[in-house]
Amino acid sequence: MKNSRFYYIYIMAGLLGLQACHDKLDVDQKSAITANSMWEDEGDAQAAVYGVYNKMRSAFSDAYIFWGEYRSGLWGPGLATNATYSDPFTNQLNATHAHANWQNLYTTINDCNLILKYVPDIPFVNEADKNKVLANALFVRAFCYYWIGRVWGNAPVLLNGFESGQQEDLYPSRDPADRVFDQVRMDLETANSLMPEDVTDRDMASKAAINLLQADYYLWMAKVRGAGTAALNQAKQAVDAVLNNAGYALMSDFSSVFSSELNQEIVFAWSYVMDEYTGGYPADHLVPLQYISTQYVENPIKVGSHQQWIFLTDDYKAFLSENEDDQRTNVSFQTFFDAPKNATFQWINKYAGSWENQTRVFDADIVVYRYADALLMSAEIENALGNSPLAVERLNAIAKRAYDRENFYSSALSPAQVDRQILTERKKEFVSEGKIWWDLIRFGVVFDEVPSLAGHEDEAHILLWPVHNNSINTNPNIKQTPGY
Repeated sequence: MKNSRFYYIYIMAGLLGLQACHDKLDVDQKSAITANSMWEDEGDAQAAVYGVYNKMRSAFSDAYIFWGEYRSGLWGPGLATNATYSDPFTNQLNATHAHANWQNLYTTINDCNLILKYVPDIPFVNEADKNKVLANALFVRAFCYYWIGRVWGNAPVLLNGFESGQQEDLYPSRDPADRVFDQVRMDLETANSLMPEDVTDRDMASKAAINLLQADYYLWMAKVRGAGTAALNQAKQAVDAVLNNAGYALMSDFSSVFSSELNQEIVFAWSYVMDEYTGGYPADHLVPLQYISTQYVENPIKVGSHQQWIFLTDDYKAFLSENEDDQRTNVSFQTFFDAPKNATFQWINKYAGSWENQTRVFDADIVVYRYADALLMSAEIENALGNSPLAVERLNAIAKRAYDRENFYSSALSPAQVDRQILTERKKEFVSEGKIWWDLIRFGVVFDEVPSLAGHEDEAHILLWPVHNNSINTNPNIKQTPGY
């Protein structure tokens, strides 16, 4: 059951929004609420955290997959398309694209900054509860900056909570990417030190969620940003903490990962619930009702709320279907021939939500980190550290569930072959989960595997996004990403 605490989000998010509506980056700092009226007791602090998660969820609701998957060459037109979708999947980005705008991320960060500014001075009955609030704010801020660093590279690092249009530093410049990533590191270290051991939340931060974000971060730093073996060892320490946590495990049935929410495999997810918060990018993957014969609506064709704007390429669907024993295939996508319409329809079952009163409700939680992530991160880390046998063992844990076969991969594989198979399993395991673009970069194959990037290896900017024109037009200190 979804936590009722998120019903408080709208109230607090609205209040914080008055304090932190970013417009100079886009950041416009106007406030109708003073600190004295808002930050008085621990109830205010708890409500502020719920508000932050609402902002975070909203910031990533559609952008998550645009930034993390649609540029991978594995997606193309659905039943229809438009430039919002076709530009990213052909890597033709421009400064007017909706998801070139970092405003919502910085609004979320600003709310975290206000929590970190005021909560230390609020008295709590239990100090552990205060630490949990602070750890959550640090986790969300680190998550946002981690994505900002990977999406835009150089970007402002803002640590002061804006509450007034009269404050200084309203017109920040882009800091070097190294500074952005270093802030991620510091925030995660502090969050981990503050988070109480007994917190088991799956739709907010926990020790395991912080550790898995740390593993993700250090793996990126090691393989993309040249941090080397030291970062790999830090990634190993973080991911091992999750693998050794008895509270997490693979679900035996892959489909149940997405049908049984906040289950034992989920480490961190964004919570969606009817009458509180629904929607997001999965709405773009289902079939419009008007196209389908009545008898096939939800039997078996999953019906969406609007046009199907984007879908997996034929090559990717063939890749996902190459092993008939793979239980993930039908969860990732299905096809069905509608004879009366003489048309074949396709849809994605992950995150399809519920069908209520002849209406699609997109109330499925969006999974950000799960135990399968920990296993495949560990495989990648161990292989990079020269421990290929353990890497294959981790890989085979994923393969066992997928194909119901022991030792699917041989321990005799070379390190290069192990890496290739890890990437193969990631592309099959995490369809529509916002990860595969980053995987292609991390494994160093993005220019080889994405057709629209062939021949662009010398254009360093092309893996980044431009900054939206709104940010540049309202803040003269923000310069466009070189190359755009």
